[in-house]
Amino acid sequence: MSQTGSMRKRKDRDPDPAKTKDITAAVNTSRDPDLDALLKASSSRPSIRTGTEWDFRTALSIITLLAFLTRFWGISHPNEVVFDEVHFGKFASYYLERTYFFDVHPPFGKLLFALMGWFVGYDGAFHFENIGDSYITNKVPYVAYRAMPAFLGALTVPVVFQIMWESGYTLPACILSAGLVLFDNAHIGQTRLILLDATLVFAMACSLLAYVKFYKLRHEPFGRKWWKWLLLTGFALSCVISTKYVGLFAFITIGSAVAIDLWGLLDVNRRQGALDLYEFGKHFAARVVALIIVPFLFYLFWFQVHFAILYRSGPGDDFMSPEFQETLSDNAMTANAVTINYYDNIQIKHKETNGFLHSHPDKYPLRYDDGRVSSQGQQVTGYPYADANNHWQILPAQVTDKPIVGRAVKNMEVVRLRHVITDTVLLSHDVASPYYPTNQEFTTVPMEDALSNRLNDTLFEIRIENAKSGQIFKSLQGQFKLVHFPSKVAMWTHTSPLPDWAYKQQEINGNKNLGQSSNIWFVDSIPSIPEGDKRLIKNEKKVKSLPFLKKWFELQRAMFHHNNALTSSHPYASEPFMWPFLLRGVSFWTQNDTKQQIYFLGNPIGWWLASSLLAVFAGIIAADQLSLRRGVDALDLRTRSRLYNSTGFFFLAWAMHYLPFYLMGRQLFLHHYLPAHLASALVTGALLEFIFHVEPVLDDVDTKPGKKDVAVRKHIPAREKLTGQNLLASWAAVGVLLAAVIGGWYFFLPLTYGYPGLTVPQVNARKWLGYDLHFAK
Repeated sequence: MSQTGSMRKRKDRDPDPAKTKDITAAVNTSRDPDLDALLKASSSRPSIRTGTEWDFRTALSIITLLAFLTRFWGISHPNEVVFDEVHFGKFASYYLERTYFFDVHPPFGKLLFALMGWFVGYDGAFHFENIGDSYITNKVPYVAYRAMPAFLGALTVPVVFQIMWESGYTLPACILSAGLVLFDNAHIGQTRLILLDATLVFAMACSLLAYVKFYKLRHEPFGRKWWKWLLLTGFALSCVISTKYVGLFAFITIGSAVAIDLWGLLDVNRRQGALDLYEFGKHFAARVVALIIVPFLFYLFWFQVHFAILYRSGPGDDFMSPEFQETLSDNAMTANAVTINYYDNIQIKHKETNGFLHSHPDKYPLRYDDGRVSSQGQQVTGYPYADANNHWQILPAQVTDKPIVGRAVKNMEVVRLRHVITDTVLLSHDVASPYYPTNQEFTTVPMEDALSNRLNDTLFEIRIENAKSGQIFKSLQGQFKLVHFPSKVAMWTHTSPLPDWAYKQQEINGNKNLGQSSNIWFVDSIPSIPEGDKRLIKNEKKVKSLPFLKKWFELQRAMFHHNNALTSSHPYASEPFMWPFLLRGVSFWTQNDTKQQIYFLGNPIGWWLASSLLAVFAGIIAADQLSLRRGVDALDLRTRSRLYNSTGFFFLAWAMHYLPFYLMGRQLFLHHYLPAHLASALVTGALLEFIFHVEPVLDDVDTKPGKKDVAVRKHIPAREKLTGQNLLASWAAVGVLLAAVIGGWYFFLPLTYGYPGLTVPQVNARKWLGYDLHFAK
C-alpha cells in the first residue's frame, strides 16, 4: 500500500466524534498493519532525529554568520550623514539631551538608538542637520548607532529560517527562504544605516515565528509553553506597532489567523472533540489578553518612557497645545506669554501654516476664473513675513462712551478687529471665498459701515482652546479659534497660494467645520505694548503636570494628523504596484569625487522570483478549487492542508503587509515593501517543497498512558517524516536559484555598500529598469 493511499484509507476509517470508543478496536484488537509498521519504525527515529537536527542547526549557524558578515561589512562607510539619518539620528540626540521633539512614528525604535548612544557615553551634541555632514569632524559614534539596526537585521535572517523550520519545511526550503533575505540588497541597505525599518522587520518576523510555535501547541492549551509563545507573540506585535504605525498590518495578519483558529474551535465536529462554551470562552479571553491588552500596555509603556525622558522644551513644542507645553521646563511660549488688553495692536498667526493675518488696499477681482462673482471688498490674506499690514487692533463688540482701555480680553468674549494701516474692520459675510465656494469670504469694511449697517458682520468670538469661560487671553499661550459670531464659521487658511491678483498670498476664509484643528491661531506679538509695561514683567513659572493619558491622547491625535498630511510629492516616492517588481529605487547618498553612491534597491533576481511565485501560488489555489468543483481531487490531504494553512498563512502575511498601501494617500517609498518581501520569501520556500513534491507520511498513533480507550496521534516533525526521501531535485533547484540570487546581490553590491565607485558604463549596466542612478560629475 502506498503512503498516500494509506493516508486516504486511514481518513476513511477515522471514527465519528460521537463514537470515540470505537477507536479502541483500531488500536488494540484489530490494529491496521500499516500503523503497526509506523509504530515499529518509530524506535529507529532517535538517531534520525539527531542527524536531521544537526543538519538544520549547522545550516542555521552558517546562515547567521553570513547575515552578520553581510550587514556589518564596511558599516563605517560612508562616514557622513546618509538620507533619513538626518531624522532618526537627530531624534536620538534629542533623547540624550532630554529635549522634546515631535515625530509621526511611535518611540520604540528611536529609543533603541538613544539607548545605544547612552551605552557609548555620547551626549547628543550633534543634531544631524544635513545629508553629507561629517561624523568624523563632529565626533559622532555613528558606527555604534548603525550597529543596532545591523544587529537586528542580521538576526532577522535566522528568524526567517526558523519560521520555515518550525513550520515543518525541508532544509532546502528553509535555506531558500532565508537566502532570499540574506542576500537581498534592500534588506542589507536598510539595516546598515540609522533607520527604523530593521527594528520593524525584525519584530514582524518574530511575531510570525512566535505565532507558529504557539499554533503548534494548539492541542496542549493553557500550558506553560502555550502561554509563553502566545504572550511572546503579543510582545512582538507590540514592538512592531511601537516602531511604526504600519505595524498594524502585523496585527491584522495574526488577528486573521487567530480568528480562523477560533472559528475552528467552535466546530462541534472537530477531531479533538467539541468544546463547551466555557472552554471556548477561556480560549477567546486568553487571546484577547495576550494579543490585544498586553501589546497595548507595552505600547503605552514606551510613550511613558518617551515623556519621562523628554522633559525640556524643544522643537516639538509647537505641535502641542499650550497646556501640554506647560509641562516642559524652559518653555518659551509659557515664559513669554503676555496678557492681551482691549485696544492693543496684535499680530495674529496661523498655527499650522505660520501665516500672519494680513490685509492691504487691493480688492478682490469682480470675477474669479470659474465665473463666480466676489464682493470686490478689500483683500484679507495670509502673509508669511512680519509686516505693518499684519497689525490689528482688538476692539470691544459694543462702542461705549467710556473705552475699556486696560481691561484684559477673556475667553468667549465677542470682539472686533480693526486693520490699523487701512482703518477698516475685519468682516465675514455670505459670499463665497475665492477657492472654496462652500466657505465664506473674509474682507474688511470702512469704520463707518462697521458701526452702522454692517455691525453684526464684524463681530467675532474668541474661543481659546481647552480653556474655561472667562480665562484671560494671552499671546503665544492662548491658541484660539476666531469664530464669526452671526454665521458661526471659523477663520481658516491653507497653503494653496492665491493668483497674482493677491500676490500669491494665502487665502483666508470662513470654515463651517468648527472642529477642524487647522482653524487654530495665536497672537504672535503685541507691537503696541509700551516698554516698562507691568505685563512685561516675567514671574518665574512652575512646570505643571498633566495626566499621562491626556498627554498620550493629544500626542496620538497630532501624530495621526501629521502622518496623514504627508501627501506632498517627493522625487523618490513610488506607487505600490512598482514594489513587487522593483521598478524604482531611492537615492540615499552620492559623492562625486569618489564616484560612490548608495542607491536603495532590492536584489532584482530575488524579488522577481518571489513575486512570480506569489502569482503561481494564487494560480495553484484557483486551479485546485476549480478541479474540486469538477470532482477531481489532485492533491492528497496533507499536501492540501500544508498548501492552504501554512503557505496560505505566509501569503496572508504578504497580502496584509502590501495591499493596504493602495488605500493610503500619503508619501510611499520602496522600503514600505520590506515586511511584505520577507513574507514573499517564506511563500517562495514553501512552494519549492510543493513543486518538487515530497510524499507525505502519517503521524504515529499511540495510546495515552493509563487510558486504553483513547488513541492519540503522536506529532512527528515534518523534517523527520521526510528523512530518507529523495530531496535531490529540491537541492538542485535551491542551488541554481541561490546562485542567481547571489549573483544579483554581488552585481548591485557597490550601490548597497557605497563602494567601490562606479564608472558611467558600470552605472549604465545597472540601470536594468531605468533606475534613476546618479552619474558622477
